[in-house]
Amino acid sequence: MRSTKTSSLPLRYRTPVQWAEAVLKEPLALLSDQAYLEKKAANNALEFLNLWPTPQAPTHWLSSVSTIARDETTHLALVLKLLEKRGGNLARTHKNQYAIDLRRLVRTGKGKQDLADRLLVSALIEARSCERFERLSEYGSTGDAELVKFYSGLVSSENGHYRLFVDMAKKILPSKEVDVRWDKLLDEESEIIQAQAPGPRIHSGLT
Repeated sequence: MRSTKTSSLPLRYRTPVQWAEAVLKEPLALLSDQAYLEKKAANNALEFLNLWPTPQAPTHWLSSVSTIARDETTHLALVLKLLEKRGGNLARTHKNQYAIDLRRLVRTGKGKQDLADRLLVSALIEARSCERFERLSEYGSTGDAELVKFYSGLVSSENGHYRLFVDMAKKILPSKEVDVRWDKLLDEESEIIQAQAPGPRIHSGLT
């Protein structure tokens, strides 16, 4: 079964059923990981508030950033509420190797290229999260209606976020240039996600 939302994503690697089944063997650890991801996503969006290449912010730049930050903060609250309800705790430390590996692709110190890459990397993370949430809602939460509903409710938002970040990148560089760069980064992301270690994390790999 493939949903319309997942099939519309440009990702080059599709997460198999087995991933969802594996990570949901430890649902509390998965929710803790997600809480940190939502927090980091909100902070990441806010970092773009004052980053634009001209004296005047591009059209819809500020509203796009504020929308993403608001959504991620709302998601964080929902995750923490669910984690607490289920008797879980937030892990004291957190590391997202997937995001670290993606950010190594940014052309740092290259002005507009640097900023566009940061936006596109953010788009990749949102697109992959969208796909993973849908996998969890479709396959992983057997007999757990609460988690099915929870993850299903996040899919549309993440899909919208990745599109917003790509649109923002096209306010920095010419559209054709962004499309070429996006195509290359999609190939890189496919290799990076498959190279991740397994475990109860949204961006983990398989054994």
